[in-house]
Amino acid sequence: MKASDVITLEQANRIVDETFRRAMQLGAAPLAVAVLDGGGNVVVLKRADGAGVMRPSMALAKSYGAVGMGLNSRELASRAEGQPIFFGSLASVSDGRFAPAPGGVLIRDDTGTLLGAVGVSGDVSDMDEACAIAGVIAAGLRPDPAAPVFGG
Repeated sequence: MKASDVITLEQANRIVDETFRRAMQLGAAPLAVAVLDGGGNVVVLKRADGAGVMRPSMALAKSYGAVGMGLNSRELASRAEGQPIFFGSLASVSDGRFAPAPGGVLIRDDTGTLLGAVGVSGDVSDMDEACAIAGVIAAGLRPDPAAPVFGG
């Protein structure tokens, strides 16, 4: 792994700050945002004033599941519908740190190398995802999915 294959603290903070900024622009509910590196380690975790007590855990679970499976959490949610036993097993082996619901966005560099994931929780999942995507783009990185389903 090269140093360029690692998400920096500066990049992670930018993602979080821009995710919160986009949430404010869209009038989203208070969010929690977690940025993990490619190994599933927490780089930044922040909870907005007023965000619910379970929101940080949910943000972590969305990002952990995404980076752990190498798929954004929207795709994981879609696949979970057809394979509930397998996805229940994933939740079990990850000690509950797995939430297949939109809002877990992979973070890639301009070559497509996986740097980590951002997880967002606090509003409806589509809004969470839209804010996460905006944060990744503002940091000069590539989000996966590339664009939100929600008009954010």
